[in-house]
Amino acid sequence: MDLAPQTLLQFHSETKRDGALQFTVIGRLDSTTTGRIWRQAMEAIGRTKALQVIVDASGIEYCDGSGIAWLVHLQQLQAARGAQLEIRGLHAQFHELLSDAVTGEPLFSTAPVAVRRSFTEQIGKAVCEIFQDIGRVISFVGELFLAMVYAARHPRRVRWRDTLKIAEALGVDALPIVVLIGFLMGLIMAFQAAVPLGQFGAQIFVANLIGLAILRELGPLMTAIVLAGRSGSAFAAELGTMKVREEIDALKTMGLEPVRFLVVPRVIAAVVMTPLLTVFADLVGLMGGSVVLLSLGFPLITFFHQLQSAVSYGSPVGGLVKSFFFGILVAAIGCLRGLQTESGASAVGESTTSAVVSAIVLIVVTDGIFSVIYYYLWV
Repeated sequence: MDLAPQTLLQFHSETKRDGALQFTVIGRLDSTTTGRIWRQAMEAIGRTKALQVIVDASGIEYCDGSGIAWLVHLQQLQAARGAQLEIRGLHAQFHELLSDAVTGEPLFSTAPVAVRRSFTEQIGKAVCEIFQDIGRVISFVGELFLAMVYAARHPRRVRWRDTLKIAEALGVDALPIVVLIGFLMGLIMAFQAAVPLGQFGAQIFVANLIGLAILRELGPLMTAIVLAGRSGSAFAAELGTMKVREEIDALKTMGLEPVRFLVVPRVIAAVVMTPLLTVFADLVGLMGGSVVLLSLGFPLITFFHQLQSAVSYGSPVGGLVKSFFFGILVAAIGCLRGLQTESGASAVGESTTSAVVSAIVLIVVTDGIFSVIYYYLWV
């Protein structure tokens, strides 16, 4: 017989002649005593492998939720083992609590059986999920458009302080990595192009290649991809954490729309800062190409003259137009995936990964559309 310290609880287990295991509980079965007898009961069941367990509960003077949970666990454990459990003498008030608890979710259950689907079913499920996701994206785009129109008509309702903080994190803090990648892209492309063009004595045309590739394509594209991995994932993680902590639900309860309150400042900051970062990426990319031509013996003035002859004003303007749409995609997709976060320990990580992948895919698709449009405009 065991007496729990500082409590009046007695717990005794014995094996009868017919092989049944009997637990006798006397005293208060509460949160301070249940843990001790829970462990002792599980050890006794595991040691005896009894097919019948009897709980003599006539001596229980008080029982709270923890004690009821122990009894429910014993019932479900015995049912899973194909054994029996009999509870004797439990007071009526405690028996009502036990009946209510039994109707809830099981505390002990066997592992779910994995359902194996055929290849056709897997394809159909993937297609349905794609269409469902497209529907959610379209709905979010409409909601974001209305929120942006409302912000344009009522600029005082926009949270400008938060917008400036987000713009600083998205733009100023991202400037070093954007500048580094832009410079290295110009440098690498120039070195790679100098080898085949040098076979024809046309290394001077490296300036043409760098100017067109950086200003039209690589400047805005690489800037958008960097922001998707850096800022888009941050947006998804922030809003996802708020969703898991039920802060989004709290905003809705207070009458605040999450899109207008959280998404609009981030979209405005991304729309403003992405073209500015693209300008810096273009400039340092051209600087990287000029360094290569200087190393090949061409003066700097020759590089700039060649650049002016090959590049028109349409090239940098076209790149800035693309970066404007890229900024919208990065912020909107990051916020959308954050708002779609489900419950669970890995939900925020899944939303962050989905935000980065979706943003990069949409950026590349949008860039392809712009390339076709610019081809017919400039031909």
